[in-house]
Amino acid sequence: MAEKKKFLLRIDEGIYSALEKWAADELRSINAQMEFLLKEALKNAGRQKENPPPTPPEE
Repeated sequence: MAEKKKFLLRIDEGIYSALEKWAADELRSINAQMEFLLKEALKNAGRQKENPPPTPPEE
Protein backbone atom coordinates (compact mmCIF):
# COMPACT_ATOMS: atom_id res chain seq x y z
CA MET A 1 0.00 0.00 0.00
CA ALA A 2 1.26 3.47 -0.85
CA GLU A 3 2.31 5.77 1.95
CA LYS A 4 -0.25 8.46 2.73
CA LYS A 5 0.50 12.17 2.47
CA LYS A 6 0.01 14.22 5.64
CA PHE A 7 -1.27 17.79 5.56
CA LEU A 8 -2.93 20.35 7.79
CA LEU A 9 -6.59 21.14 7.12
CA ARG A 10 -8.40 24.12 8.56
CA ILE A 11 -12.14 23.47 8.58
CA ASP A 12 -15.25 25.18 9.90
CA GLU A 13 -16.34 23.76 13.28
CA GLY A 14 -19.87 23.07 12.03
CA ILE A 15 -18.60 21.09 9.05
CA TYR A 16 -16.24 19.16 11.30
CA SER A 17 -19.05 18.31 13.73
CA ALA A 18 -21.27 17.06 10.90
CA LEU A 19 -18.42 14.94 9.50
CA GLU A 20 -17.65 13.60 12.97
CA LYS A 21 -21.25 12.42 13.42
CA TRP A 22 -21.40 10.99 9.88
CA ALA A 23 -18.14 9.11 10.45
CA ALA A 24 -19.42 7.67 13.74
CA ASP A 25 -22.69 6.60 12.07
CA GLU A 26 -20.65 4.67 9.47
CA LEU A 27 -18.13 3.33 12.02
CA ARG A 28 -15.21 5.20 10.44
CA SER A 29 -12.65 7.62 11.79
CA ILE A 30 -12.97 11.23 10.67
CA ASN A 31 -9.87 10.77 8.52
CA ALA A 32 -11.26 7.64 6.85
CA GLN A 33 -14.63 9.34 6.28
CA MET A 34 -13.03 12.38 4.66
CA GLU A 35 -10.84 10.19 2.44
CA PHE A 36 -13.89 8.13 1.44
CA LEU A 37 -15.88 11.27 0.56
CA LEU A 38 -12.99 12.79 -1.40
CA LYS A 39 -12.47 9.56 -3.38
CA GLU A 40 -16.20 9.41 -4.21
CA ALA A 41 -16.23 13.07 -5.27
CA LEU A 42 -13.17 12.55 -7.51
CA LYS A 43 -14.70 9.45 -9.07
CA ASN A 44 -18.07 11.17 -9.64
CA ALA A 45 -16.37 14.18 -11.24
CA GLY A 46 -14.39 11.91 -13.56
CA ARG A 47 -11.13 13.05 -12.00
CA GLN A 48 -9.97 9.64 -10.78
CA LYS A 49 -10.56 6.04 -11.74
CA GLU A 50 -12.26 3.73 -9.23
CA ASN A 51 -9.06 1.83 -8.44
CA PRO A 52 -6.09 3.96 -9.52
CA PRO A 53 -2.72 2.21 -9.80
CA PRO A 54 -0.46 2.68 -6.77
CA THR A 55 1.98 5.55 -7.04
CA PRO A 56 5.66 4.61 -6.89
CA PRO A 57 7.50 5.66 -3.73
CA GLU A 58 9.44 8.91 -3.87
CA GLU A 59 13.20 8.62 -3.80
